[in-house]
Amino acid sequence: MAEPLRLLSVHAHPDDEASKGAGTVARAVAEGVEATLVCCTGGEAGDILNPAMDRPEIRERLAEVRMEELATSAEAIGYHEVIMLGYRDSGMPDTPENADPRCFARADLDEAIGRLVTIVRRVRPHVILTYGDDQEGYPHPDHLRVHDISVPAFEQSGDPDAYPGTGEPWTPSKLYYSTWSRARILAMHEKFLELGLTSPFEDRWFERPSQDDRITTRVPVREFYGARVAALKAHATQIDPNSPFWFGLPDDVVAEAYPWEDYELAQSRVPTELPENDLFAGLR
Repeated sequence: MAEPLRLLSVHAHPDDEASKGAGTVARAVAEGVEATLVCCTGGEAGDILNPAMDRPEIRERLAEVRMEELATSAEAIGYHEVIMLGYRDSGMPDTPENADPRCFARADLDEAIGRLVTIVRRVRPHVILTYGDDQEGYPHPDHLRVHDISVPAFEQSGDPDAYPGTGEPWTPSKLYYSTWSRARILAMHEKFLELGLTSPFEDRWFERPSQDDRITTRVPVREFYGARVAALKAHATQIDPNSPFWFGLPDDVVAEAYPWEDYELAQSRVPTELPENDLFAGLR
């Protein structure tokens, strides 16, 4: 039998895997791809954003609860394995969490790259999905760090002289950056207005610089939107089920209004034609 294709997604915190690329990963798994999730931090600095979950017994074990939520979300999406990179949540700049020497943003960069290289060499992914180089819209230190370790890991995991002792070299074929496109935000905003609802997409969403010109790949996910919804709702401390931002439109309306997830092909070692509709274009 032919070797299965493999996908490695690198995310900063529990819940990022639900809001970024969940439908794409669910689709890939349904097509026989083996999917692995790397979560770089435990999300310890995250607050409780769902009032119904803001209870003493939840708050006192929030880090543990977030791990439970991550496991439920990953199962809903279809990930075969979840790997924790082992760093603490860095919080936002000028917070106590950001000053913690154990946090991801303050970790030794070479060590962090080495941890990810070790995972790449064991999992042997054909495609790596990570965050882009331009995160002006939401410059969270951990999101920036995800990019900073993912690109060198992609480039060096196949080099036998790099990071000795971390496993047999493996050369991934493609590296993608996930993105929330302006086109998607606009489609959601217009659908709210069309239905006579108040849109949660305020002016600030349209003041962010658009990166739509960088999109190379739009993956159809209409049939897998349910996996995204289930994954988001699994993160009950972080996602309010009554939030108009996340759930202000019926699921079928959202799936129809913008039935794609958008990516930028950052590097490819296999020939492919742009634009794409498949992260594995050129590999199957």
